[in-house]
Amino acid sequence: MNKLHFAFAAAVAAVGLMANAPKAEAQVSINIGTEPGCPYGYYDYAPYACAPYGYYSPEWYAGGVFIGAGPWFHGPAGFHGHVDNRFDINHGYRGPVPNRGDPVDASRRLDQNDHFRGNEMRDGHGHVGGGRR
Repeated sequence: MNKLHFAFAAAVAAVGLMANAPKAEAQVSINIGTEPGCPYGYYDYAPYACAPYGYYSPEWYAGGVFIGAGPWFHGPAGFHGHVDNRFDINHGYRGPVPNRGDPVDASRRLDQNDHFRGNEMRDGHGHVGGGRR
């Protein structure tokens, strides 16, 4: 009987300790920073380097303003737009690229590029393929 009393007392003590234990609440915060200030947009993958003029098609611009890519994408749901991956540094492009903070060349219309020749569809979140067209 002594063992039964001991087991019961231990169980009551354990329940009492658990009831008074503070609850740990986890809070996760991820700071991605500000959108890169690139004149012609930026690649949709880290480290989000500036993309050269001609990488993005005109559909990536609303009123001449880049709709974003990666974590800063603010285009419409279901969006897929053309890119020319020959201007992608991950596809071997080694030509000139603008720096963050460079001004837009006023002679280049971002929302109209008659010479654009896209070869890939992207969704703004780093995924290739698909599209509404």
